[in-house]
Amino acid sequence: MIALEEIRRSPNALAPHYRRFGVEERLLLTGHSHQAWPDVAAEGQLAAFADAAALVDDKWGPAPAKAEEVRAGFRRLLGDPEGDVALGANTHDLLVRFLSALDLRGRPRLLTTDGEFHTVRRQLARLAEYGLEVVRVPTEPVATLAERLAAATDERTGAVIVSAVLFETARIVPDLGPLAAACAQRGAQLLVDVYHALGPVPFDLHGQDLGDAWIVGGGYKYLQLGEGNCFLRLPPQAQTMRPVVTGWFAEFDSLAGDGDPETVTYGSGGARFAGSTYDTTSHYRAARVFEFFAEQGLAPAFLREVAQHQVGRLAANFDALDLDERLITRDRTVPISGLAGFLALRTPHVAELQSALAARGVLTDGRRDHLRLGPAPYLSDAQLDAAVAALGEAVGALAPAR
Repeated sequence: MIALEEIRRSPNALAPHYRRFGVEERLLLTGHSHQAWPDVAAEGQLAAFADAAALVDDKWGPAPAKAEEVRAGFRRLLGDPEGDVALGANTHDLLVRFLSALDLRGRPRLLTTDGEFHTVRRQLARLAEYGLEVVRVPTEPVATLAERLAAATDERTGAVIVSAVLFETARIVPDLGPLAAACAQRGAQLLVDVYHALGPVPFDLHGQDLGDAWIVGGGYKYLQLGEGNCFLRLPPQAQTMRPVVTGWFAEFDSLAGDGDPETVTYGSGGARFAGSTYDTTSHYRAARVFEFFAEQGLAPAFLREVAQHQVGRLAANFDALDLDERLITRDRTVPISGLAGFLALRTPHVAELQSALAARGVLTDGRRDHLRLGPAPYLSDAQLDAAVAALGEAVGALAPAR
């Protein structure tokens, strides 16, 4: 098992497992949007090809077993070993299936925040154009966000949709358990987006009293699973719901039966919210990467330790630059413990700084007025220090603030 000191040193002890992504040759501060894949991910992809070539259509024998390995991986991360999990290529597919299962005629009000990822933001905005009532609660102050969502939930609310970690700022949203209780009391469904939590933030679903909540997320960002690996964890009440948007895999187990072809039936467990034919390669790759994480001891508690150290080091180095706050700054009112897996810097020069950093070999990401620095376990302290030094040079090259 690997230790934090082995992550910090140069060379980083994990880096040799990521040679295909060149993590030792370039500074990939892209962990908030896309961490590098370990080299063993290619083994999963090749195994998918081998099964397809050898078995042709019979590949749908071993493929479900790989899908189950992926479900098991997400269950472990959620602390929900017996949970029902539906898989999807992306969170939008799963969000739409969830929304289609709600009684939106009887409860036409959807409650969310102004800090949700584009998947939620865009889809709910379009539904608002269509006539549904969509209410966006301001994320700030984050400390009271869950409480304010609970207060705004009423008997007309079909669902409350909120992130466990805000995608622009990495802020952890506290007190989701009491929000879940308020939703249950008023008959509303709660959907929690954990995409930016899984990996850098241990997420004990039952420990947070979220057993009756829907949980959506994926492994493209911090779990290194690549595209096509998203999930929807179903609460107990899901087994009486009938999503309108439903794929034929939701009745896969009964296709050979003598049922009425005009009757829409649903499978049990996660199959109730299943989609249709998909690229099995994603699950082969994800299953191998989950195995790699277990081999290296990359468990949630350790990943949290690494993330806190790395984000804290980036923040300390940034503060030491003492840059003009009119050009770039960060929210120092939030302790590092209140952040997930990246450092968000506020600047009116996001695009310019991204380009200048890329020219210096540092890859980052930006959202509106936030430049986001996302470390990962395969980066050493020296690499983090070099990246912030490059940022200081890039800011210094900006035109003087007026």
